[in-house]
Amino acid sequence: MKSFALFLVVICGIGGLGQKLKPKKRSNGEEINFRTKTKDVCTMSLNGDEEMKLRIECKSQGMSYWCEFTGKPSVCRAFRNNPKIYWNQIAMELRKLPHACESTQVLKTTMCQKAPTEALMRQIAAGMEPEDLANQDKSVQKTSTSMRGAGKSSVKKIGKPPILPLIKPTQRGQGSENETEAMKLAREHCWESLHGFCSYIIGIFRG
Repeated sequence: MKSFALFLVVICGIGGLGQKLKPKKRSNGEEINFRTKTKDVCTMSLNGDEEMKLRIECKSQGMSYWCEFTGKPSVCRAFRNNPKIYWNQIAMELRKLPHACESTQVLKTTMCQKAPTEALMRQIAAGMEPEDLANQDKSVQKTSTSMRGAGKSSVKKIGKPPILPLIKPTQRGQGSENETEAMKLAREHCWESLHGFCSYIIGIFRG
């Protein structure tokens, strides 16, 4: 009976030791949303195991910017005990800044102040891009296309001047005689309202 009780104590002790040695779940792949002092909307994403990679993406007025940090916070004992508090402290520090990626070459926390320097998260890359850049390009293309269309339509409206038929000049005496005879024939054979038209036609055939 005593041996059985001793066996249970040993088993419970081993189980407790296993619980203490079991590492806590890390925040790998977790995303933390926050806003900066100037109300920039930001997202902080985490990746990695021993060497962690932190990426921050923010949207401001008419633009977006990002930056990346890398380090080994796992060498800090406080981080290993509770990584979630570590990242929350970093997010709290970023909330105090007007710009999440400027003047933040190194991210520090109060819980790992005495940790080795390799535990610090250091900035390795950063960039920014206007959000409406693509829209500006499209508007420029539309404007140039409409200007081309307007230029073509203006050319069509101008067009070429009409070509008038050339009338051969005739002698004054002969022209006046033809006109007189044509008017006479028109008065004889046409209605009064058509005298002018008939005399013109007769004059062409007689000329």
